[in-house]
Amino acid sequence: MAAGSEPLVEQIAAETVDAFHRGRFHLVQPVGHGHRAGMDAMLLASLVVDDRPIRLADLGAGAGAAGLAVATRLPTASVVLVERSPHMAAFARKSLALRENAELAVRAEVIEADVTLTGKARFAAGLPDNSFHHVIMNPPFNDPGDRKTPDALKAEAHAMTENLFESWIRTAGAITTPGGQLSLIARPQSIGEIIAACGRRFGGLEITAIHPREGENATRILVTAIKGSRARLQLRAPLLMHDRAESHAFAPLVDDLSNGRVGYRRLR
Repeated sequence: MAAGSEPLVEQIAAETVDAFHRGRFHLVQPVGHGHRAGMDAMLLASLVVDDRPIRLADLGAGAGAAGLAVATRLPTASVVLVERSPHMAAFARKSLALRENAELAVRAEVIEADVTLTGKARFAAGLPDNSFHHVIMNPPFNDPGDRKTPDALKAEAHAMTENLFESWIRTAGAITTPGGQLSLIARPQSIGEIIAACGRRFGGLEITAIHPREGENATRILVTAIKGSRARLQLRAPLLMHDRAESHAFAPLVDDLSNGRVGYRRLR
């Protein structure tokens, strides 16, 4: 090495800019720390089907994947991305600042707040009662006993806490308009807690189990419910991620849902 020369050090990016919905919107996401969005967020976003100008809250939004996916597919929707972590909220703001997201940025904002806030504290944070037509959530659903990641931010995003669904759905029940819709994605093991938390707040639950392939156990559930509804729960036909045994390609409907071509409309 020549005298005075510096060793070449490969610079590792702390973030990436990733395209979703075939490039219709982009997301700034962390690398090596924090949560990175994927299929769960896109399937969650597909649950919002509404032709009206709507206001939507994405609770625990991370960098904003699900909320921005809704805004991309529904051009009259305005979105509030609610995220407790200052670090992840900063990524959401970076996403809104991207030139590629200029059209979305005028219909979206970031609120840095804990989803579990109640009463005046929640109102002061920008989440007043009866103010959103739709509320979506992808809450942390790993069991606390599962093997933990050494990344504290990722652990916070993935690990369930006690009474998580009760506290998150309580907030959703407060901020959703009468007749408004709650949508969430979770593990099948949480179905009992979700039904109990909806209680008298939300009815008309529709639950879809997501299976990797035919004959394989479900790995996720999609849930929608309507505030104040007294309709009975319905278990919908399962959704298969891959419709051929050896194929890694997504089934046509799943590909359409994940890329924002269609929404997953409620039965009623």
